[in-house]
Amino acid sequence: MKSKSFAVARRGFTRVDLVVVIAVALILATLLWSELNNAKHKADRIQCTNNLKQMGLSFRIFATDQADSFPMQQMTNQSGAPAYLSSGDAYRYFLSMSNEVGTPLVLRCPADRTRTTAKNWATFRNENLSYFVSLDAKETEPQIMLSGDSNLTTNGVPVKPGLLLLTTHMNLGWSAERHNGNVNNVVLGDGSVLQSSSARLREQNRNSAVTNRLLIP
Repeated sequence: MKSKSFAVARRGFTRVDLVVVIAVALILATLLWSELNNAKHKADRIQCTNNLKQMGLSFRIFATDQADSFPMQQMTNQSGAPAYLSSGDAYRYFLSMSNEVGTPLVLRCPADRTRTTAKNWATFRNENLSYFVSLDAKETEPQIMLSGDSNLTTNGVPVKPGLLLLTTHMNLGWSAERHNGNVNNVVLGDGSVLQSSSARLREQNRNSAVTNRLLIP
């Protein structure tokens, strides 16, 4: 009896197969991009935290050498008010600590796309500064906000450059332009750094027993 041979049908690469492959590739690319993006945000936040730790230490060293006073108490006009309150030149208070800070590179948050990095102190201005400064912070008030990310909001509206007078019931928050607006950074009068959500920022402000004026660059 003769055996019958059967030809194996070979199916070509169909359009459906191509669509499936492309869809899988897109999903994998999206997942990879999301992971890389999250890693970048995390790295930026860590670097920002390190910047503020160095800044907090610089404030403390400055105060030790200047009769326990921060630059805001040292740099005043004839009436005793902070010298650069009206001009909004927040950078000048950090400039006065150039020896303690070392380099202006740490005064720009890597997640801040609205600022450029100053290569030296001679060119350092508000445009190179990512952090607010408290005009009322004192070494004797360790839990007062001394400095931090400047992308603040009040009632959901981004705060403009200039003076921001904090009140205990103010609806403070963070804008989404930096660190995804979720958790930003604040350095306190004792030099410690907090990673603060909007809710924690409001709580920190409510618990402050002193008047606090922030100068936003």
